[in-house]
Amino acid sequence: MFSRILQTERLARRSCFLWGPRQVGKSTLLRRLFPEAPYYDLLDAALFRRLSANPVLLSEELNALGWEQGRQPWPIIIDEVQKLPELLDEVHRLMARHGWRFVLSGSSARKLRKGGGNLLGGRAVSRELLPLTSREIPDFNLERALNHGLLPTHYLDDDPGELIAAYVGTYLKEEILAESLVRSLPVFQRFLEVAALSNGQPVQFATMAREVGLSGPGVRGHFEILTDTLLGFWVPAWQKRQKRRTVAAPRFYFFDICLVNDLACRGALRPGSVAFGAAFEHFVLMELRAHCAYSLRSYPLSYWRTSSGLEVDVILGDGDVAIEIKSSDRPNADHLKGLRAWREEHPASRCILVSRADTPRTTDDDIEILPWKVFLDRLWADALHPDQQRKQS
Repeated sequence: MFSRILQTERLARRSCFLWGPRQVGKSTLLRRLFPEAPYYDLLDAALFRRLSANPVLLSEELNALGWEQGRQPWPIIIDEVQKLPELLDEVHRLMARHGWRFVLSGSSARKLRKGGGNLLGGRAVSRELLPLTSREIPDFNLERALNHGLLPTHYLDDDPGELIAAYVGTYLKEEILAESLVRSLPVFQRFLEVAALSNGQPVQFATMAREVGLSGPGVRGHFEILTDTLLGFWVPAWQKRQKRRTVAAPRFYFFDICLVNDLACRGALRPGSVAFGAAFEHFVLMELRAHCAYSLRSYPLSYWRTSSGLEVDVILGDGDVAIEIKSSDRPNADHLKGLRAWREEHPASRCILVSRADTPRTTDDDIEILPWKVFLDRLWADALHPDQQRKQS
């Protein structure tokens, strides 16, 4: 149904870990790209029991394929590898002995890192599969994306409310409760709700601790669980070369809009509402994050906010591009205040306001006001960064 940007050459070139949240489409992508590859799905209870009892069976079964040295037709797929960390020792041995390539997919690296799991000594790179992007969806519908989220099954379903609620429930049951990651599941559930209500806002750990009933370190630990299990990510505050006093607290975003909609009980999102504007900003940030991951440019994302309340939603790289995101279909001078304040300190920075305006335009002080579709077309065409513009010219 969806042609993903992360394609065969990225995954087949060398061994890699393919990380991604549950239901983002990792298994579907791997089976489509490598239909004849040896495939080990560790969610299969019988397979899990067999390999956990004797990991050497992996080597024996792969040796039976009769592949000659250097003539491996497909990578070997091990899905949900975090379920059996001890299998990675055998994978490491096979990579060293035969030079075989593996794709090791999973929804959490927490157990591997915390348990001292074998991360293959630098022999495997890390790739990430994220929720769908506008570029991957034919006839993309913005309002549908903001209301349904961008996990494939949720986006396609006409009424995904029960699916989204089940997603959150399964996460709590299989990731949090089963792994005993927290002392109190009700407290963690309350934490999730508070984190959703503050999605995209600077996180004040002490304030949130009082709301949840935890210590400051306890709140930090809960956020660490969310990032380790790929349910969210941080956007740090810009801290370089600043004249004004700025906010230093990072922002936290859930990996997909659907979780915020469910946990914060938003209801239906309609243009013009505060919740619609917050979801629109979240969506644009998800697109930027996906572009960064898939293009392998690896530019950092940050935000800028002064203590007086002036703000720019996203700063790309070393300040090359500043992006303000407004869901208004009639952006005005008030929406440009943050960009103009930023421009005073960073005159060489490209400044863009992303909105729901009908047509692109540029202000007298060279701030670009772009409809979101135009902005995303330029983003995925690699036409935002100054170095890419120079190459194209």
